[in-house]
Amino acid sequence: MSILDLQQTLREKVRQTALEKFNVELEQVTTEVPPKTELGDLAFPIAFELAKRLKQNPRNIAETLKSALESFDFVGKVEVAGAGYLNVFYNRTKFLTENADKDFFKTSDENSPKVCVEHTSVNPNKAAHIGHVRNSVIGDTFVRILKANGKRVEIQNYIDNTGVQVADVVVGFVHLRKLNLAQIKELVENLEVPFDYYCWDLYTEVGKFYAKNEENKKLRAEVLHELEKGEGEIYELADFVATRNVECILRTMERFDIRYDLLPRESEILHLHFWQKAFELMKERGVIHLETEGKNAGCWVMPFDSHTANEEHEADKILVRSNGTVTYTGKDIAYQMWKLGLLGLDFNYKLFQTYADGKQVWITTAEKSEAGYIPEFGGSETVYNVIDTRQSYPQEVVKKGVATIFPEKGEAASVHLNYEMVALSPAAAEELGFQLSDEDKKRLFIEMSGRKGLGVKADDLIDRLEANAFNEVEARHKEISDDEKNLIAHQIAVGALRYFLLKFTKNTVVVFDFKEALSFDGETGVYCQYTAVRTNSIFRKLEENGLATAIKTVSDNPNDVAEIFDSGIGNDIWSMVALAFRLEETILQAALTTEPAILAKYNFNLAKAFNLFYHNHKIISEENAVKRAVLIVIADLTRRALTAGLQTMGIEVPERM
Repeated sequence: MSILDLQQTLREKVRQTALEKFNVELEQVTTEVPPKTELGDLAFPIAFELAKRLKQNPRNIAETLKSALESFDFVGKVEVAGAGYLNVFYNRTKFLTENADKDFFKTSDENSPKVCVEHTSVNPNKAAHIGHVRNSVIGDTFVRILKANGKRVEIQNYIDNTGVQVADVVVGFVHLRKLNLAQIKELVENLEVPFDYYCWDLYTEVGKFYAKNEENKKLRAEVLHELEKGEGEIYELADFVATRNVECILRTMERFDIRYDLLPRESEILHLHFWQKAFELMKERGVIHLETEGKNAGCWVMPFDSHTANEEHEADKILVRSNGTVTYTGKDIAYQMWKLGLLGLDFNYKLFQTYADGKQVWITTAEKSEAGYIPEFGGSETVYNVIDTRQSYPQEVVKKGVATIFPEKGEAASVHLNYEMVALSPAAAEELGFQLSDEDKKRLFIEMSGRKGLGVKADDLIDRLEANAFNEVEARHKEISDDEKNLIAHQIAVGALRYFLLKFTKNTVVVFDFKEALSFDGETGVYCQYTAVRTNSIFRKLEENGLATAIKTVSDNPNDVAEIFDSGIGNDIWSMVALAFRLEETILQAALTTEPAILAKYNFNLAKAFNLFYHNHKIISEENAVKRAVLIVIADLTRRALTAGLQTMGIEVPERM
């Protein structure tokens, strides 16, 4: 029985007892986890609530509930503390023996309602940077968290292939490089740098080109017009450029073990008339109106608040401009309606690529689908949009907009999973080759700007981390092959970066630093990986069938196990068991609060607790056979919980460190 199942069973027992003994029907039974196992494993303050309703002494009520809870075989004892707290102590021996081979790895239930997580959504005009990596790591980890909670998840990566950023890089190719589509294809074949790197520099040049003369921005408007038409030479050129960049971005994200199911494209939202259908629904249901006067005259607006005192936010309420063009917010509402299965239209699809293990990623297309089998996309119960905090208000408009059109769906179906930006420490900026002024070196962090070319490409970042990790691995393990060193270095680098980006709460600005991320000490991915490697080393040293023997010894000697838990070390070793079994509870909390940092903190605390446990107890050399078996079983439970917890963060455990 899992901790969550046990907690739910005990809550139900309290609810049932309150009804039978006091004729009170409880809607909710609150529980707390005491800070120390000496105080119990689960606390109920419910006697105070009942005392108010029944006008009775809470201790007397608690005594009645105590007797009911003690009848459950997984409960060792119940204490009434203070004025009426119920502190429940689990039957430690029974819990350990019946969960000695606990499987902490959970997978999604294919029969559960589908949820959608949209993340990454990099403009396909240049290479992905570290800010995109934070988006992707948060999104991918949240996908893993949802799957570990049994959810069936569809992963989408929205491709804005008709937006301003793509238009700008097209301006660069056509007007600065003077290249047509055939020449660009030839260029791609002969480039010495990745195509997305080339576009990164070209995009920066275009920014300078605009800065020289505002008139040059008219070229952007001309390109945007061609993209909206959806045909012609410029459209085909833009499509090629965007698609090549998407291929590069997917390769980059694959290095972080981040994958997708579907790449919905902006162009199809326009050309398959998603917006027109949504627009008609909004007018039909009276949730938007045409402004006839003032600065927004001629615009279709979805009003919520009378005024926000913020011109940018006021503009986000505009869905159709006076010139007839649709805003990003308008298109996002139509797209969100499709994701939730509310639009009544669907995309056409084609296979975009197949990963090495056979997993497929699909992309939307304007042409009729020719493939035989096509997965069913869209129609999710809930949609999580991973978008940075600067887009909070537009996302609020999208959420309220969909809920206004479809009140039966409500606002809860659309969740904005927001996060703050990533910056660099001055030391990290210098390590990556940025020239810093004396003033910059004194700053807490260095902000980045893709348009100005001040940014860290994701591939450069992981390359640097892998190089640093390789040097460390080589210093510790000269005897192993370079291939093995490279694999371990990659696992350490990815683990270091993913943990660093996840350990801070989403609303915290992350200041990335190489030395801090790769440290073997402190709250880092490397520390957690090292601890997991240490736990694995214990079982390599055990004799054959050592774990199976330990599990059988624990099962066959319940009285001796109970004596160990009742001894001076009982609370110490039980706290290790209790913490390992809180993984499931932690993953559920991370899902409910949309906060992956909760899982990161749990993994660190579990690793820290095990290192202390390892220091305090002679696991393999313990002479008492039953005690040795108990320690081995607890070490195994911990390593499996830690491995599963790290895996849910997308972090692998290397063979050695």
